[in-house]
Amino acid sequence: MIERLEALRAEGIEALTGAHDADALEAWRLRFLGPKGKLKDAMTAFAGLPKDQKAAVGQRMNEVRAALEGAFSEKKASSEGAASAGPVHDVSEPGLVRSEAVGRKHIITRVRDELVDVFARMGFDVAEGPELESDENNFVKLNIPADHPARDPADNFYVDDPRGTDRPRMLRSQTSTVQVRVMEAAVRAGGGRLAGPVRVVAPGRVYRPDTVDATHSFMFHQIEGLFVDRGVSVADLKSTLASFAHAYFGPAAQVRLRPSFFPFTEPSAEFDMKIRLREGQPERWIELGGCGMVDPAVFEACGIDPEEWTGFAFGFGIERLAMGKYGIPDIRMLFENDLRFLSQV
Repeated sequence: MIERLEALRAEGIEALTGAHDADALEAWRLRFLGPKGKLKDAMTAFAGLPKDQKAAVGQRMNEVRAALEGAFSEKKASSEGAASAGPVHDVSEPGLVRSEAVGRKHIITRVRDELVDVFARMGFDVAEGPELESDENNFVKLNIPADHPARDPADNFYVDDPRGTDRPRMLRSQTSTVQVRVMEAAVRAGGGRLAGPVRVVAPGRVYRPDTVDATHSFMFHQIEGLFVDRGVSVADLKSTLASFAHAYFGPAAQVRLRPSFFPFTEPSAEFDMKIRLREGQPERWIELGGCGMVDPAVFEACGIDPEEWTGFAFGFGIERLAMGKYGIPDIRMLFENDLRFLSQV
């Protein structure tokens, strides 16, 4: 029996030298150490030995088991180390070793993170909402009436036929849907009434069937801002946007508010900034987004008393901000995945 165990040890060690990968090592383990392996067979035979032989055979069996398990562990560790080290190159051989390009975040992701960081320092939390939205959140609760041109099925990506159901679904056309969800959640948390201020920004993708050109795309990104509190005024809106522009674009940034109209804010304004899109060209005013004081009708639709609370909202196109900060002349460059462009910004 002892001779049989010694032969088993020698066979196992020799077979282990030919196991060069994880599959081969596992096959070896099952063959020699597994529940139906050769060592298990030897242990079964051990039960039939005379009592005077069991002590010596048992000791040798333990030694063989330890030898096989130790050899297996050592082989496995060396194989894993070689695999993690990767291929070995002769660095003295010309042309064999080449540098690998280091990846980084896409410019849109970087700008989104930069914007969130700026507003976070101003006390804004981040809120998110679904891209598949209801017509009610996208239009109705934002005070956009049924006959408004913005609700035309040809100007939106509807999932359900808006003429065949009372509550059709759509790909959201604006991140303003998130402010509806945030205000309603705050009212629910307050037991049916708003219990405290709301200050959030909501970045995300939006969809409109626009013709693609240098400044438009059918899918783009916005960042929505909302601040609700007692006594909020237009002066708070102007100071917030000016602080943002100077923090993000630098103290020399020139910005302005132009009177405009949006159904969900009153009064409303366009937020413009003077930008040079191409080197050698003069700066010109570029619209970055819209803003205004939240319309009382929007507060009422979300369950907030407009006699007690006031607030402002703003929405910027993230692509527009990226183009302004990094001097990108064409929005299509942001989506073409041209490494020559992406490596420069």
